[in-house]
Amino acid sequence: VQLVESRGGLVQPGGSLRLSCAASGFTFSNYYMTWYRQTPGKEREMVAGISSADGSMYYADSVKGRFTISRDNAKNMVYLQMNSLKPEDTAVYYCVRPGTPAYWGQGCQVTVSS
Repeated sequence: VQLVESRGGLVQPGGSLRLSCAASGFTFSNYYMTWYRQTPGKEREMVAGISSADGSMYYADSVKGRFTISRDNAKNMVYLQMNSLKPEDTAVYYCVRPGTPAYWGQGCQVTVSS
């Protein structure tokens, strides 16, 4: 199993950024996929998830209305569109296939700052 995130970046408050995750080594269309984020000193937070079956989505309250998760099963890709970014969105973002074991990407740094 391999999950490879796109590069993150530096964005001004109010800006947008799209993260991508390329999945390989498993039947992607069979699995629920998620995005997590981690900030030093804070607990790891699941920000969004998307079902394999019906595409239903979950969002943490902290990102609801601003972030959109999507997937392309034909390309084995999962995306996180982040709009109206705030400084508190600064974190390392991870693409994660939940389960036992769970599989994590290498992470990408997103910094929201003016």
